[in-house]
Amino acid sequence: MATTTTYVDRPLPKISLHDFESRIDEITADLCDASENVGFFALVGHGITQDEIDLMFATSEKFFALPSEVKASVPWSNKNVGWEFKNQIRPSTGAADQKESYQLQFGENMEKGGKTPSGRLWMDDDNLPDFEKICRGFMDHLQSVSEKLMICFARGLGFEDDYFVRLHDSKKPNCQTVLRLLHYFPTPEPPADGSPPEIYHRAGAHADWDLVTLLFQRTGQSGLEICPGREAVTEFGLGDTWTRVDPEPGSIVCNIGDLLMSWSDDRFKSTFHRVKAPCEPGDYYGERYSIAFFNQPCTDTIIQGPLKKYPAITGEQFIARAMDRHFTALQAKLASNQQEKEAAPALSQPVQAAA
Repeated sequence: MATTTTYVDRPLPKISLHDFESRIDEITADLCDASENVGFFALVGHGITQDEIDLMFATSEKFFALPSEVKASVPWSNKNVGWEFKNQIRPSTGAADQKESYQLQFGENMEKGGKTPSGRLWMDDDNLPDFEKICRGFMDHLQSVSEKLMICFARGLGFEDDYFVRLHDSKKPNCQTVLRLLHYFPTPEPPADGSPPEIYHRAGAHADWDLVTLLFQRTGQSGLEICPGREAVTEFGLGDTWTRVDPEPGSIVCNIGDLLMSWSDDRFKSTFHRVKAPCEPGDYYGERYSIAFFNQPCTDTIIQGPLKKYPAITGEQFIARAMDRHFTALQAKLASNQQEKEAAPALSQPVQAAA
């Protein structure tokens, strides 16, 4: 059942990386303020051209336009790489997101992490010419932008400037950083007779697991919403106040992930967000494309904040535990949904008045 949503018009903090070397202290202050108080910000002056972004979106669309049997040649792997189709079920909804995605990494998981005979999970040039070349070039550019953010985060937390950069080295085979190409399916318009529409969840409310996420959206394909101010993952912002984040050309939408929240001893906030299930006037019902870059540490990284609020943990353990928490929360949600279904017939029976 859809719940009534309260919206507030709250523009994201806008941070420019222009003249980074000379403005690094100013950028660090702005970035820390946004990370402490909102958990989301819009990045401009980042040096990635609109032509690069358009080429990456065009490449993504070509991939998703391939026949399913071709996309299935790079199948989803538990190494967090590969193609999935309606496979992600959020604990906040208990329903599969109405989308498909293809996750790419820098390191060894793309070369030998798959169940294919070769183990490779890059779409080959025979099916999509220059796919790997274009994606790797875009990933390298996003890595350089991310490293500027990492330098500022390190300064803000009192670490050495290169602290996070070293621990997210994309040249290492055990790098876990992900570029995710996303394709959300079009959904039916509400019934003309005014009856309640069926809800098609695109991406249920969630918080990211990584250090920081960089997101690209296409103009005219709205749906992203954020719920700033969370202290911990509890009820996924259900019934809370949300802010729409519409696509803005040339802007990268960035958000803090659970990893940086933990690594900062909870100083920086990982924030709930979702791609709304269209169900109200003004919502966008067409197909939607986006591209997300999740900065995740190398598997052997030791993670602990400057105040040591939480025990030290490796990058591999952090991701594994995040996945376990997700699975546990999902099972609880599915069990709750099942109980509601089983109780529904009894509740629908007429109640006999007391004599």
